[in-house]
Amino acid sequence: MLEARGLGHRYGAGPWLFRHLDLAVGPGEILAVLGPNARGKTTLLTCLAGLRRPKEGAVNCGDGIGYVPQSHDTGNRFAVLDMVVMGRARLVRSWSAPSGTDTQAGWEALERVGIAGLAERPYAALSGGQRQLVLIARALVCDPAVLILDEPCAALDLRNQRAVLSMTTELANEGIGVIMTTHDPGHALAVASQAILMDQDALSYGRARELVTGPTLTDLYQTPIHAATVRAPFGERAVVVADFGRTESNLPDAALAGAVAGPVTSGGASGGEPGSIRQAVVA
Repeated sequence: MLEARGLGHRYGAGPWLFRHLDLAVGPGEILAVLGPNARGKTTLLTCLAGLRRPKEGAVNCGDGIGYVPQSHDTGNRFAVLDMVVMGRARLVRSWSAPSGTDTQAGWEALERVGIAGLAERPYAALSGGQRQLVLIARALVCDPAVLILDEPCAALDLRNQRAVLSMTTELANEGIGVIMTTHDPGHALAVASQAILMDQDALSYGRARELVTGPTLTDLYQTPIHAATVRAPFGERAVVVADFGRTESNLPDAALAGAVAGPVTSGGASGGEPGSIRQAVVA
């Protein structure tokens, strides 16, 4: 369980990025953080991960946190297994090499995310999706209770987005709490039980399917956004569509209308149990 109480941060005497934030992420829960660029999402994650001291409030997580950053160096020459074992660095004494126990933990972490077959390959030679799974394995190598992911699907194609989101759900099903940032509200609706919307003047926190709706996203991103439920061959899915202005197409209107995979239920994202949405005003 990760808990934050009265959390707030700003840089110097600048405006507060967030303030008066109370949240709790328990075993098996997924919290998605959304918001425009430069709203403080990464700052919030680093405060929750213990990598940055917040100006106000406190974070408590007694059983350990694994952190996967947004950006990482792909020019190193390390093998995949070595990259994962580096996640055990805090358990290795100064001037000592990793032990057999550390290496075994690295293998187990790779098996856990399904990429043990890549152990001897150079990390820099992997695809973006494979590298992301390696970094998740590195964060898991010390068996954290909470996993914090900064934009885990950034710059990934749809297949690799599916792989990362599926892994996130599997880890939650194993009892790990997950906190992730994303620029895709559809990802939040697909996997998250809770959500935070970080606006310039206020921070909203509540159940994902109550909070991530067309009207709230329109206000958040200052562009028309529509949320709906689509019935696809693999089940109903919540989708989010933004108005990017006039678009051109060679297809007739009837063909475009028939391209929708099944009936669409208009409106906000459906589902979820009744609950409250709380706002922490930034002032």
